[in-house]
Amino acid sequence: MRRTFLKMLAVAAAAVVGTATLASPVLAADKKEPVRIGWTAWSDAEAVTKLAKRLIEDRLHQPVELVLADIGLQYQGLSKGDLDFMMMSWLPTTHGSYLEKVGDDIVPLGILYTRARLGWAVPDYVPADQVRTIADLAKPEVRKKLDGKIQGIDPGAGLMQASEKAVEKYGLKDYNLVSASGAAMTAALGRAIRRDEWIVVTAWSPHWMFAKWKLRYLEDPEGVLGGLERVHVMARKNFYQDYPKVAEFLTRMYLPLDELQAIMLEADNSSYEKAIDDYIAKHKQRVDYWVTGEMPAS
Repeated sequence: MRRTFLKMLAVAAAAVVGTATLASPVLAADKKEPVRIGWTAWSDAEAVTKLAKRLIEDRLHQPVELVLADIGLQYQGLSKGDLDFMMMSWLPTTHGSYLEKVGDDIVPLGILYTRARLGWAVPDYVPADQVRTIADLAKPEVRKKLDGKIQGIDPGAGLMQASEKAVEKYGLKDYNLVSASGAAMTAALGRAIRRDEWIVVTAWSPHWMFAKWKLRYLEDPEGVLGGLERVHVMARKNFYQDYPKVAEFLTRMYLPLDELQAIMLEADNSSYEKAIDDYIAKHKQRVDYWVTGEMPAS
């Protein structure tokens, strides 16, 4: 099953980097029922999901319904046909366990961005000679400064599953891995930084917090939290047959990491609506290509 799925990913990746489109005059028009997009309130997922929603509604004239759900429920929703697509599938490692369960029942549409990563991060004022690696958290004096806490995110997130393994692998049984929303995690980080307190948070890139504050990832010599990741769009079976224009748009939608982080930072400073307005205005040719499949004239 995994081998078959990887072949499907290779096809999807080729669609992203190629210049040809999937458009065909024999395809039926998209259905008018709203497409249901699964999402979780992580800043990167919110940015790409709301950007896609705007373009699907305004340019493709297709109604959209956003369905907020835990990441595990999104994979289940796709496999059962309750959701149409989601835009936050971290591969090959972070969400690999979900694919083991439902990989035969979902379809990859394209790669949204690359060079994503997961890890644990600390403010840069935490001395690197005392806390350089995850293993350093086991030191009694470091645990005391951190109050025995690792600030996490949603309990169903792949990052939290990997973090639970890290706690075990590095012998951090005296720590409490705190579950919370992504917003609660950044709020706790902001409070600690204002007070010049030590804190360690579960983190990922892209994220606006790396642009707002000076942070660093802790080294992970055991490789428990994985390496570089690609973030994919995943759809239910037969989605392309039902919504060909939307599916083709999604195969072409790709953002450089620095541009995505710029959207996220502006959204944190103002709103996602304004950040998306500005991105569309500044990247008209790229957005037009996503929507139409037509390359800009040279």
